[in-house]
Amino acid sequence: MQIDDTRPVMVPTLTSMEDRAAGGRARPPMNVLFVHNNFPAQYRHIARALADQPGNRIVAVGSSTAVTSPDIRLIKYSTTKADAAAVHPFARRFDTEARRAEEVLYALSSLSGQGFVPDLIFAHPGWGETLPLRTMFPRARIILYCEFYYGAEGRDVGFDPEFPMTGLDGNVALHLKNATTLLALTECDVGVSPTPWQRSTFPAEFRSKIEVIHEGVDTDEVKPNPVARHQLSNGAILSADDEVITYVSRNLEPVRGFHVFMRSLPRIMAARPNAQVVIVGGSGTSYGAHPPKGASWKSTFLDEIRSDIDLRRVHFLGRIPREQYLELLQISSVHVYLTYPFVLSWSLLEAMSAGCAVVASDTAPLRDIISDGNGLLAPFFDIDALSDQVISVLSRPRAFKKMRMKARSFVRDNYDAKRVCLPRMLTLVG
Repeated sequence: MQIDDTRPVMVPTLTSMEDRAAGGRARPPMNVLFVHNNFPAQYRHIARALADQPGNRIVAVGSSTAVTSPDIRLIKYSTTKADAAAVHPFARRFDTEARRAEEVLYALSSLSGQGFVPDLIFAHPGWGETLPLRTMFPRARIILYCEFYYGAEGRDVGFDPEFPMTGLDGNVALHLKNATTLLALTECDVGVSPTPWQRSTFPAEFRSKIEVIHEGVDTDEVKPNPVARHQLSNGAILSADDEVITYVSRNLEPVRGFHVFMRSLPRIMAARPNAQVVIVGGSGTSYGAHPPKGASWKSTFLDEIRSDIDLRRVHFLGRIPREQYLELLQISSVHVYLTYPFVLSWSLLEAMSAGCAVVASDTAPLRDIISDGNGLLAPFFDIDALSDQVISVLSRPRAFKKMRMKARSFVRDNYDAKRVCLPRMLTLVG
């Protein structure tokens, strides 16, 4: 076991909102613990707000990918790969989570030995890090991030007939992926889900314990910019005067509809001979099925259509710095966002905040967001319908100006981090 106690590095901060959320009354100082392997992740805004309140002591525990910010102490734990051959296949995920929980336990024991006992804990149950929390800190208030509950129907698994079904054994293993989350739900004081649909994936007996509060979008940062420019690797400079189709995902994979998007390009590009397609995302696998051996989903689906498109107008950028990503949203003529019934991506709300004309899949997570003329929906598997929607936006840009304005207004009114989401989150602190 190795613990790396990392001191702060500079990241963007957020003005404190705690006094406003408390009706002008300052809270007494607290010891606050954040437990998330990739901290700050969903806790960026709330962690900054609590750190800005005088007297609070803030500590985060995370893995090697975690980073910190001013006034927040970060303790990193390390994980080691164990031989799972002797572990029953149904139990392998829990075995991995239990080993991670042991590392978190060591890190917390070190922290407790230094006199830090949390009054308040924010934690994500997805990797086993929550397993030791209630035992170690029986009097702490635990606020659980309830991102997603796995199921064999109506969610990411079993949705796409193009890919193999999991079968009975697979469904049992999928169900057991919820073990750590269930334990965390029984032990937390309150849960938080970012969207109504994500909350609905959890068992009915726990939903009364879960509030719907998104972590929010910084709409002051992510906003329209009519003079934005983006330079491609070939030297070409794109602006809002060009026809730019944008697609963004952490990784280019079927869960985020990459295959459907790629298959829509031949028809779209034939109809719009000046359109440039800009695709952001890595070539790994974040969720769902893995690509054929020796290939990536990017290469698999690009090979499928390469003879039917002008490759000079398709630009794969990989993963890019945030500043460049925001530039792309600001120059986008139409932004395509597709997903299985799964967790909603930050990129959708950021695209709307930037004033994009969004064409999205008509799947459950999107019905919480796209409504009342703030975007367009197309059936996930209907490639022609998706193509028609994109072509319509590109061919009549002025007709969709109001839709762009509605998209930004919707995010500002419902998902603005500082003005909406953070104040709501702070009401849970107590």
